Amino acid sequence: MTVADPCATARFLGAFFDELAKWGVQNVVISPGSRSTPLSMTAYELSCRAPQRMSTYVDIDERGAAFLALGMAKASGRPAALVCSSGTAIANYYPAILEAESSRVPLVVLPAARPPQLQGLGAPQTCDQSHAYGTHVRAYRGMPLPADDEGSLRFARQAAREACIAALGSCNPAQNQETQNSLAVPSAAKASASHRLAGACFGGPVHLNFPFDEPLKPDVTLPDLFDAGIPCAEPAGVSAAPGAKPARKPSLPVGAAHVHGGMEGVAAAQLARELLANSVLLLAGEGSCATHEEAQRVLSFARTFAIPVLADPLSGLRSFDDPLVIGNYDSVFQPGGISPDEALNPQVIVRFGRYPVSKRATQWARAREDEGVLQVVVDPLETRDTNAATTVFVRTKPADFAQSMLRALRMEDGPAAAGANDLSFANAWQRVEEAAAKRIATVDAGEESGADGFEGAYVRRVLELAPEGSCLFAANSMSVRAVDTFYLKGGKQLTVLANRGLNGIDGTVSTAIGASRCFGRTTLITGDLTMQHDLNALALQRELRVQRQLADIAGDANRMPEQAAKRNSCETNAGEQGITIVLLNNNGGAIFDMLPQKSQEAYFERLFLTPQDVDFQAAAAAFGVPYSKTATLAEFDRAYRASLDVPGISFIEVPVPLQGLRERYARYW
Repeated sequence: MTVADPCATARFLGAFFDELAKWGVQNVVISPGSRSTPLSMTAYELSCRAPQRMSTYVDIDERGAAFLALGMAKASGRPAALVCSSGTAIANYYPAILEAESSRVPLVVLPAARPPQLQGLGAPQTCDQSHAYGTHVRAYRGMPLPADDEGSLRFARQAAREACIAALGSCNPAQNQETQNSLAVPSAAKASASHRLAGACFGGPVHLNFPFDEPLKPDVTLPDLFDAGIPCAEPAGVSAAPGAKPARKPSLPVGAAHVHGGMEGVAAAQLARELLANSVLLLAGEGSCATHEEAQRVLSFARTFAIPVLADPLSGLRSFDDPLVIGNYDSVFQPGGISPDEALNPQVIVRFGRYPVSKRATQWARAREDEGVLQVVVDPLETRDTNAATTVFVRTKPADFAQSMLRALRMEDGPAAAGANDLSFANAWQRVEEAAAKRIATVDAGEESGADGFEGAYVRRVLELAPEGSCLFAANSMSVRAVDTFYLKGGKQLTVLANRGLNGIDGTVSTAIGASRCFGRTTLITGDLTMQHDLNALALQRELRVQRQLADIAGDANRMPEQAAKRNSCETNAGEQGITIVLLNNNGGAIFDMLPQKSQEAYFERLFLTPQDVDFQAAAAAFGVPYSKTATLAEFDRAYRASLDVPGISFIEVPVPLQGLRERYARYW
């Protein structure tokens, strides 16, 4: 039987975690376990020695922990790491792994495993964890037993580096030197310094399996713990990832199946001519832009080519009050993809990123394929086309595509100007948008019969009251559809996030709490069944309290004595990171009221509406979460405003009817 060397284990993992930090992994979520002791203690030691480089979070529920990390990575664009023990623990990560794969969120999954000599012998908590996530991860590596010879230490760094490159995909975030060099735990302001408007990620999860011999406790007292191995050069920024191949200029004309590596030269000029000569519509889904700068490039492209932009709530573009941004198109289309007005039908459809939340918009785009409409998908990784309607795939970031189209206007062999585009098409969409916005704005008056029991009215209040620059996280099912319907453009800058990779309802609360660590304030809008699927996430209230205490300690250590005294004499919650959970509780699955399964038969309630009669007040109390229940819009306003000064998790329950959803939404859809 082999025996582990605690010093070798520490140095090997020290090199590994140091390299992860260099490549932007700032958050490690740990689910406690015995076999994972070396990973947990090493990550924790780094967070203690250099809190500006790495933070550790503890969540006993592996499933919730994985979604917590997912939220962190989705909101920040940086990989988050997960640590758990061997056995069934890794299976509890699976839902979040699937979501990360589909949403393209960078995760570095680090489960511990029994050593080879214990495999296949019936040892407890032991199973074959190699390739446990199959094809759902970008990369898999079976790590060796730790050693501290020079070759092993170099390998540890190389493995960490390659894991981050694989997780980030084609969109490596530049290093935030301000955060790297800070002497304190990153604040909410620093965490959101990149000004991300949306969760546009282009990576995915990776899996590194770590076997460990006993004794499991590493010697983390070593002074050179994180200096072992040969230091590597700092990673390059977005435009120059290590090992990246130069973009290949496409030689395929418009109408071919795929265009790889962006569009330049003749191909770009050809497509630019198509866009200028025809009526064009842009479907902007999740992945359209991540920052203010990228959004401005997309909008500049739209203005130059006079293209109306149907902006999904996850696109980041509804924060802008631009005439060409069309936010409320869902109420325009009719079921089955039928156009209400032929003047709204384009000759070319360009889609940025994922399909929009609106099913009607997707059906409508599919119907245009039968009319011979040219359809272009622009995304670095997106090749999925459930409608089988795409004419051209352009494999590049939407903001880069927008810039290439603008450059094409200045090419010698390209169009000379954008004035050839007919403005009548854009004007027709603007008129429709204005009419839809007026219908939706009537909800704000709150004077209609039943307004206090209407989901849309509460979503509108959240959108009105949420602080500028805060995060709005929408659960799936009816919640994200309500946000899509009632989110008017240009009201304020909000980052709107959701788990739309697989559109599932599990892990949502943990994901939203994870995302909240990148913002001063976050609001989660959710339904009751989604809440039940992740009720254990409320246990993170304690972990958030611990994180605040650690931040206070680090902040006091860097404050002048007189500053610390002043702070202690006038404590305030203002500006603390926190998340308000707004539960629209219809006591069941009201979305089925909108679906073909709807029936007056007894089975419909039992199999589909599924009322649960959960006492959420008792659940909130069990986890020490402040709770309010509101029955009117006025009560909700007071409760929501008050929650904005509460650190950690706060909970507002809003009862709404289970039946009659279709009728309540009829005038807005």
